Amino acid sequence: MTIELHPNIDAHLIEVLETVSDPEIPVLTVLDLGVIREAVEKEGVIQIKLTPTYSGCPAMDVIGDDLKSAFAKVGKKVNVDLVLAPAWTTDWISESGKRKMEAYGIAAPLEETADKEALLGNKRIVKCPQCGSTNTHLVSQFGSTACKALFKCDDCLEPFDYFKCLK
Repeated sequence: MTIELHPNIDAHLIEVLETVSDPEIPVLTVLDLGVIREAVEKEGVIQIKLTPTYSGCPAMDVIGDDLKSAFAKVGKKVNVDLVLAPAWTTDWISESGKRKMEAYGIAAPLEETADKEALLGNKRIVKCPQCGSTNTHLVSQFGSTACKALFKCDDCLEPFDYFKCLK
């Protein structure tokens, strides 16, 4: 496994953070998703700064509770603060997170300009996570959650979510 560096996260906390999954995409940890802006231990209490993937994301309350539960298992108390600025971007998803997302059946976000072309139906560039074809088309701007769009592959005929690029 490749270890990715997290400059604002105390190294001894990473093992526990890796056990906390995103409730909407359970193959992704909070570290994969890049929503942990800071995690430090001060005077025996874990201080975590959490950035939502978008304002009003319903998963943030669940993630906060899951973080508290995970650290309680190792005898630690946690304070979770929601941090809205800077706004989360899909650039914060780790490379291993993007690979996990695609293996799970969700197309990883494209670059910003490519994303706009795909979501406007101008280009067929979203790769089907089942067969790898880019012969796909947009079905709906919104998929299973607001941060995803629904696509369908014209080769294998499977529908799939595409995680929209957010900047």
